[in-house]
Amino acid sequence: MKPRQQRMLAVGLAVIGIAIAAAFTLRAFQDNMMFFVDISDVIKGDYPKQRNFRIGGLVVDGSVERAEGSMDLRFRVTDMNCELPVSYVGVLPDLFREGQGVVAHGRLGGDGVFLADKILAKHDENYMAPEVADSLAKHVEGKTTPLREGVTGCDPQ
Repeated sequence: MKPRQQRMLAVGLAVIGIAIAAAFTLRAFQDNMMFFVDISDVIKGDYPKQRNFRIGGLVVDGSVERAEGSMDLRFRVTDMNCELPVSYVGVLPDLFREGQGVVAHGRLGGDGVFLADKILAKHDENYMAPEVADSLAKHVEGKTTPLREGVTGCDPQ
């Protein structure tokens, strides 16, 4: 084999090796990636069907229901346009309360209830997850009163 052919073979093998390494890396990132989805988009059906995703918004006042003698919890989250029921089993963050910002990781159940695996509450009065703040800002324009228990006002557009 001539030196030029050897260099071409070495370059070709290096390119193939880099491509394979990049494919494995992208696959690993894709398996661990969790998308943020607006509640209005979930209501429209525009969410990843076969994987977990994140939702965020404000916990609706008066919506938190705790099961007696268990760690089961149900509540509603709003993006100031639509509300989504959430079910969670586990220990809640200390800062979780009605009217506060929350991010939930999980998937949508067949009955339209978001089944949360993890709940994150905002950690002080001034901070809100950027995705949640953007979602709320997008839907709060033009609204004069916040949503109340039982009033969805949902217009997924």
